[in-house]
Amino acid sequence: MNYKNITIAGSGVLGYQIAFQTAFYGFNVTVYDINDDVIEKTKTKFNTLSEAYKKDINATQQQIDETFKNLSYTSDLAEAVKDADLLIEAVPENPSIKIDFYNKLAKVAPKKTVFATNSSTLLPSQFSEATGRPSKFLALHFANTIWLHNTAEIMGHSKTDPKVFTDVIAFAKAIGMLTLPLHKEQPGYILNSLLVPLLSAAINLIANNVADSETIDKTWMKGTGAPLGPLGILDVVGIKTAYNINKIAAEKTKDPLKIKTVKYLKDNFIDKNRLGVSTGEGFYKYPNPAYQNPDFLK
Repeated sequence: MNYKNITIAGSGVLGYQIAFQTAFYGFNVTVYDINDDVIEKTKTKFNTLSEAYKKDINATQQQIDETFKNLSYTSDLAEAVKDADLLIEAVPENPSIKIDFYNKLAKVAPKKTVFATNSSTLLPSQFSEATGRPSKFLALHFANTIWLHNTAEIMGHSKTDPKVFTDVIAFAKAIGMLTLPLHKEQPGYILNSLLVPLLSAAINLIANNVADSETIDKTWMKGTGAPLGPLGILDVVGIKTAYNINKIAAEKTKDPLKIKTVKYLKDNFIDKNRLGVSTGEGFYKYPNPAYQNPDFLK
């Protein structure tokens, strides 16, 4: 694995974390996003993230300073990938947006560049032809709060070059990840194959007026010993991601409960910009959500 220059396309919930983590481990990182305004907001998020690294993993100021030196920014896609050994795509979880992105990327990326999608629910085979380099394309999925929940699920498709697969595993190890290789394509990988049904069940319960969010989370936390309930997890993941996943499922299945759930999320969260931790409010209010109260489970 000779990767030195890494491009992160998309600086949303996970994109900016992947960029910072990669830079923290000494790689040259170019952050690409659609315009300079978004990039300026990302720089602010990096300042907040650097404090989390100091608090949570005892990062030194020197390490943080080196991390910032390893980061560069552009809203020009050709400029972003001109020297890239690996591009990690973290654009919105929408097939048409991803295909459009790969069509543009394929025209400007050097032949050497390996492409990896951070998609949490979509399969690499859905985009492999759009990349123009199926053998150099696979999925590399990270969990939220990457510096603490440092998992990397690596999943190829039928045309992924085995060397590319092993190189990306080596890269993931090099940025401090616990590597989790998958032997075949699986929607949702391992983590989301387990997590999405839990989160969907929780949203269905609340959309169907079975119980309120705190009661649902208390049930899960007390009943299993988990540190967080499913609706607290949704706030961290981002309610927009859950909305997009449920919307696609509702359109595909025409399931009345899914349709009801999508409407509930749109009316109560999306339209009100209550998107979770990122906006300061979702099912809970931040920075001090009720589930962190010592009396929450009493």
